[in-house]
Amino acid sequence: MPLELLVSGGRIATLAGDRGFGWVEAVGITDGRVAFAGSAVDLETRADPFTRRIELDPDEVAIPGLTDAHLHLAEGGLSADRVDLTGTRSLDEGLEAIRAAASVLAASETWLEGHGWLRDRWGVWPTADDLERAAPGRPVALWAHDHHALWVSHRALRIAGVDATTTDPDGGIIRRDESGAPTGILHETAARLVMRHVPPPTAERAEAAVARLSRELIRLGVVAVHDPGALSLQEGLGPAIAGYRALDERDDLPIRVHASIRSEQLAAAITEGLRSGDPLGPPGGRARFGWLKLFADGTLGSRTAALLEPIEPEPGRPLAAGTERGIWLTPPDEVAALAARAAAAGIATQVHAIGDRACRATLDALEAVSSRTPLVPRLEHIQLLHPDDRPRFARAGIGASIQPIHVRSDAASARRLWGDRAETRGYPMRSLLDAGAIVAFGTDAPVEPIDPWPGLSMAVTRVDASWGADAKPFGPDERVTLEQALRAACIAPAVLAAETDRGRLVTGQRADLVVIPARAVSHPVEPGGALATARPRLVMIDGTVLFEA
Repeated sequence: MPLELLVSGGRIATLAGDRGFGWVEAVGITDGRVAFAGSAVDLETRADPFTRRIELDPDEVAIPGLTDAHLHLAEGGLSADRVDLTGTRSLDEGLEAIRAAASVLAASETWLEGHGWLRDRWGVWPTADDLERAAPGRPVALWAHDHHALWVSHRALRIAGVDATTTDPDGGIIRRDESGAPTGILHETAARLVMRHVPPPTAERAEAAVARLSRELIRLGVVAVHDPGALSLQEGLGPAIAGYRALDERDDLPIRVHASIRSEQLAAAITEGLRSGDPLGPPGGRARFGWLKLFADGTLGSRTAALLEPIEPEPGRPLAAGTERGIWLTPPDEVAALAARAAAAGIATQVHAIGDRACRATLDALEAVSSRTPLVPRLEHIQLLHPDDRPRFARAGIGASIQPIHVRSDAASARRLWGDRAETRGYPMRSLLDAGAIVAFGTDAPVEPIDPWPGLSMAVTRVDASWGADAKPFGPDERVTLEQALRAACIAPAVLAAETDRGRLVTGQRADLVVIPARAVSHPVEPGGALATARPRLVMIDGTVLFEA
C-alpha cells in the first residue's frame, strides 16, 4: 500500500529499542500509524504521486509527541478565568491583582477564586484581614503556589462555619492568631472546609477549559496528558469527567487524556463499573479513565511533607507539636485500604508522596496491589527518597512520576530545610532510572507553567539560568541525558497507561510527531538555552497535522 504521508529531509529520533535516539532519515505514515521508518531512499520507493510530503529543514529534527504525565488539565484550563498571583512579588502586589479581579465580578455573592501566591516570595503569611482591603465582604478562596494552602476571606470562613471553636481536621492545619481565631490560611485537608462550599464548575465550563488548554498544549508539542485531578469534592464523578466525555463523544478532544478521580469519587466509579484504561467516551476515543489519586503527605513549601528526619521549625511556619516530620493527609493504613478497594474493582492508584517517609509508606501500600490493575500504580512527585527505596519501584512494578521543573522552584527551599540530603536524595531521576524504575516526566501545571521544555532542560542540567551565571547544579549526580529525558516524556507515560502502540516512531505505532529546532538536541546542556526555549514548528497526532507555525 502506498504511503499517505512521508516525513523526510532532516533527522528523526524514533526512540526505537531500549537505548539511543534511533535516528532515521524518513518516516512513512498510513492510516494514522507509522508504516515504515528508515532511509529516505527506501521510503521513496513506497511513495506514489498522491503521497503527501513534509520536508524537514536541515536545522530541524523530529521526535515522538510528548506526554505530560502529571498535568491538571481541567484545573489548568479553568485557571485562565481566575486571578493569577504567580508573578506577584509582595502582598501589596497580590492585593492589587485581587482588587482588580474583584472589581469585574457582578455580585458580592460571587466567589473570587485564584492561585499562585508564594509566602517565601512575599515574606509574610497573608490573612483574611488583608483580603478585606481588596475584596471587602466577598467570599474569596486563593490557592498557594503549591495548591496545599488556601487563603480565604472572612466571608468564606463564615460560609464554611470555621471559627475559633473549629478543630483541625485530620491531615490539616487551621492557622490561628493568639486568640485561637482563624487567620485565613488553611493548610492541606483544612482547605476542604471551605472548598466544599465553592460552587463547582459546570461540565460545560470544564469542557471549554479543557478544549482551550488542549490547543495550547498541542502548540508546545504535548499530544497526551495524565490529569490527576477531577475538580470535585462532591459525590459523583464530577464535572471534569463529564467534560471529557462530552468532548470525546463529539470527537472534539484534540489530545489524549487519562483522567483520574479522587477518593470522594471512588464509589461512583465502582458503581459505574469503570476500570482503569476504560474509554470515557466512545470506543477508540481519546479520553480514558485513569487512576485513583490519593495524597499521602503535604508539600515542601508548606513544611508538611512526611519525612524520616525532622526539619527545624521556622518562625511563622505551621509546625505545631507533632508535625516536625510533616503530616499525613491520608494515613498509610488508609492508603493501603483504598488502594486495595480500588484494585479489587480494576482501578489503579497514584499517590502524591513528596517526603521520604511518605514515599516509603506508599511503596509499602502499593506493593500489595501492584500486579492487580490494568494500569501501573505510581507515586507522584517523589521529591525526597531514601536510597534504600530506589530499587523497590522496579522490583514491585510501581511507576515514578516526577516533575523536573520543581527543581527550579524548590532548590533553595530544599537546601534550607533538608540540608545535605536535599542534593544526595532530592528529586531523584538518574538514580531511579539506574535502578530500573519506569520514570515518567510531567509539569504539574498549573502549579508550574504548562511548557514542558524548561522541565526537560532541568532534568538534563539541574541548573537554571535564573540562578545566575555562577550557579552550580542541584544534585548533579541526578542529571539525565537528553535521550533519557525524551524517553521519560514520550515512552514512559505510555507504559504507565498500558498504551503499547505509542511513544515511539516505529512501525505500527501511532504517528504522533513533533518538529523542533535541531539545536535543542545538539546543545541540550545550555541552561535556559535551545532545549528550554524550544518551540515546535509542526505537531501531528495520529498522522494529522494539528499545528504548524
